[in-house]
Amino acid sequence: MQLTAKRLLIHATLFILTFLTTTLAGVQWLNRDPYEIANFDSGLTYAIPLLAILLSHEFGHYIAARYHGVSATLPYFLPFPAFLFGIAPFGTLGAVIRIQSRIESRKSLFDIGSAGPVAGFVVSLIILIVGFRTLPNLEYLYTIHPEYRSMAGIPESGLTFGGNILLTLLSKSLAPSGSFVPPMNEIYHYPFLCVGWFGMLVTAMNLIPVGQLDGGHITYAMFGSMHHRISQISLLVLVVLGTLGFLPLIGINLVIGWSGWLFWALVLALLIRSRRFERPPLDDLSPLTPGRKLVGWLCVVIFVTTFIPVPITI
Repeated sequence: MQLTAKRLLIHATLFILTFLTTTLAGVQWLNRDPYEIANFDSGLTYAIPLLAILLSHEFGHYIAARYHGVSATLPYFLPFPAFLFGIAPFGTLGAVIRIQSRIESRKSLFDIGSAGPVAGFVVSLIILIVGFRTLPNLEYLYTIHPEYRSMAGIPESGLTFGGNILLTLLSKSLAPSGSFVPPMNEIYHYPFLCVGWFGMLVTAMNLIPVGQLDGGHITYAMFGSMHHRISQISLLVLVVLGTLGFLPLIGINLVIGWSGWLFWALVLALLIRSRRFERPPLDDLSPLTPGRKLVGWLCVVIFVTTFIPVPITI
């Protein structure tokens, strides 16, 4: 589809709106008033790296698609003005591109599917490295929560982000000796750590080997007909994790599940059942090159190390 001035205006408008909503979300994460214009610039340290992750992910797909002669749109950014509801998530529901022509081969499908999460992961990793290497001292947290000065320690309750393998490794290996590493119920006050965590969550969710997710495309390109069984097992795991997330409601606090995975599994199952987006490549027989298989297994490692079983608890 030709990129007209009208369509370019739509893409630009959505990007600008997402820049505004992510900046205001960043202001809220610092416990500041998003309606006060003087606070606007304090949210830029969230918005700019967050948009960098989304841009790298979507343009990874876009560039790979154009390289293989596949028609694709520019990214559609999805703003989410959470501050209007008094909550402080990330100010966006992500971004998407639309593939507008048939994919020719497994090689093309693999390249388009893997380029996004790999690019997004690299940028997220860089942001996390910067975040851990430039940790401020405890005084920084006191400027956000002055009430903590009179407490015996940092409270352990409240909104808490979940950990994963990669975050634990980076925290232990990169944080300067003697520095204050914020607990997971305070990490969202640290822009680079917060955004890097979000980037890992987005990467892992996209790499789940199901349906039309990037992980589903990668699995199809690597394993062919076996991807159906892999998708079924993955959905079952999501259902189990989602069901376990309801255990605290009956007084069982195992903290090994998240109810959100049940909703995500339902969405993916409905998409698979509808078969609306099922369009296998025209050349469904040619195997991947060894280099692509290596990248595929790297994506598996990325998924395992970035997956967060319990993303958020309150």
